[in-house]
Amino acid sequence: MIAYDPSRTALYSPERAPTLFSAGMDPTLLQLATEASRLAYVRAEGPKAEAARLAEALARVGFEAPRHFADAASGSQAFGALRPRDGLVLVGFRGTQPDEVADLANDLNALTTPWPEATGRVHQGFATAARTLLPRLGHWLDGDAKPRSALLLTGHSLGAALATLAASVWADAHLVTLGSPRVGDAAFASGLRSAVNIRLVNCCDLVTDLPPSLQTYTHVAPASYITRDGELVERPDAARVDEDRMRARTAYFGEHAGRAGTVLLRDLADHAPINYARVFFG
Repeated sequence: MIAYDPSRTALYSPERAPTLFSAGMDPTLLQLATEASRLAYVRAEGPKAEAARLAEALARVGFEAPRHFADAASGSQAFGALRPRDGLVLVGFRGTQPDEVADLANDLNALTTPWPEATGRVHQGFATAARTLLPRLGHWLDGDAKPRSALLLTGHSLGAALATLAASVWADAHLVTLGSPRVGDAAFASGLRSAVNIRLVNCCDLVTDLPPSLQTYTHVAPASYITRDGELVERPDAARVDEDRMRARTAYFGEHAGRAGTVLLRDLADHAPINYARVFFG
């Protein structure tokens, strides 16, 4: 397992680290999803070198050059790529960037709004961001990416919310999310019919408890919980989670809190994409 990373760089600039993909590897579903969610932060819409870096990382695991989807007004970003050998289409949605005001505004716009694209009511800010990308993504899926055998939608944080909304539109998709906030109400959650729906929660990650349910919001799937020691536990009971989080926070305070360059709280450090992906890469 890759070492736990408590740094502010891992949390706020996850795109800076080199890819975890190695040339010729055949990644598992969770390896592919967790690293693709982190790679979605690579600013391929900017310098050509960054676009080339994303393309090279995906080429290591057999994907063609990615198609980039962006909306300047909402700050929403995603990439899509096709793996020719088996027809798998991968779509990674970017999460919140701390220097992107539009992302922060979408996160905070937590009123609910109808989601006629599927059913129920969803977070208004997430819906606004998703609607800027989904038509373009749909055009690509029905065009260059149409001869696909499977569709994997993934993302971290805000990107996880966007991936979830996309999965409500493409019901045949596999959905894997990292550190996802709640996206919609019970009607929305019950209407989600993804072929695979895995919601990864890394120990103390506070974003997974937002927005507060308040009898309005609910998660779309039970947690696949990552313990403080990196063990993946399906549908853990609340008492086990509470104890594990308490031990994790206590250990973090002694080992990392207050050191130069580190995040003050484990509840924030656990949200870093690398601290999800590390569990699935040896």
